[in-house]
Amino acid sequence: MMARVSTIERLPDDVREQLQALLRDPRVTQLETTERINQILEAEGHDERLSKSAVNRYAVRMNEVGEKLRQSREVAEMWIAKLGAQPQGQMGHLVNEMLRSMAFDLALKLQEGELTEQSMPAVIEMVKELSLSVTRLEKASSENVKREELIRKQERERAAEEAAEAAESSLANQGMSRDAIDAIKRDILGIA
Repeated sequence: MMARVSTIERLPDDVREQLQALLRDPRVTQLETTERINQILEAEGHDERLSKSAVNRYAVRMNEVGEKLRQSREVAEMWIAKLGAQPQGQMGHLVNEMLRSMAFDLALKLQEGELTEQSMPAVIEMVKELSLSVTRLEKASSENVKREELIRKQERERAAEEAAEAAESSLANQGMSRDAIDAIKRDILGIA
């Protein structure tokens, strides 16, 4: 048995977006929202009209989805802060924004009953593939950070060795004792 398609789901995308914007605006009541959307539908020649109860049900669903999204963001931010897994660069930020948007869209579709037994396996497969891709991206990003840290460490060690060799040569030419030269080299190399 298929769920009945609501009047809001039958709205043209641009009108539904206007409805969502009005519902998010705290200055506009649901009654005003219903009237404005019905005026838009009439002006565009659509026969469909929204009832106050349909707008109220949709607003409640939007609020529930918004609250779930807010909670998921809070949990994600808590874990990121705890684990220090900040995304690296613009690509990481882009992927996170895409995931947030997809999670919101998916939650809204689940709430509105748009997903069916037939479409659910494909959605689950998409989410699985997306999760794998994000995992691989995060792993590659982490490996890049580790590689860059190793390179910087090797560069610092090489610079210290060059400085120690230069100091040894210069100090030996100035007649400093071998013990004093070795002590200075250990200090430069951090091997005190």
